[in-house]
Amino acid sequence: MTTETRNPVTITAPEGLPYIDIERVFDAPVSAVFAAHRDPELVRQWLGPDGYEMRIERWDYRTQGGYRYVHTDPEGNDWAFNGTFHTVRENEFAVHTFEFEGVPDVVAVESMTFEDLGDGRTRLRGHSVYPSLEARDGMVQSGMERGVSEGFARLDALLAAEV
Repeated sequence: MTTETRNPVTITAPEGLPYIDIERVFDAPVSAVFAAHRDPELVRQWLGPDGYEMRIERWDYRTQGGYRYVHTDPEGNDWAFNGTFHTVRENEFAVHTFEFEGVPDVVAVESMTFEDLGDGRTRLRGHSVYPSLEARDGMVQSGMERGVSEGFARLDALLAAEV
């Protein structure tokens, strides 16, 4: 169940370029937003679209770590994802690969910057680079915006409960 938020998500997919930028402000300190990305139990509670269950098989949020998780939609279909965390700097930055196993061999490189805005607020910026424009467009058309927006709304609620 999503909650209303005063902080909208901005998703930009420039025409003709194979990347997506995502930006969102959270009313929580950087340490809490970062912890919600590092702790697999917290990640399970917010990542992905509403109504999907998430099973995390591996979540090692550290430099040279990796992950694999499966979302199960309300009809029982599984959607698996995996990748490698290349660089993780506490409360600051992370770079990882992202692969949807339903379209193997199409791997995006994603970076996330955690920016302290003061007053207990954080700006999260994501930049995802795809191997082709077609791969990027496929991600945009997959319902990514819904999953990101609904997931971030649940993250808001989780952070509000923690703060």
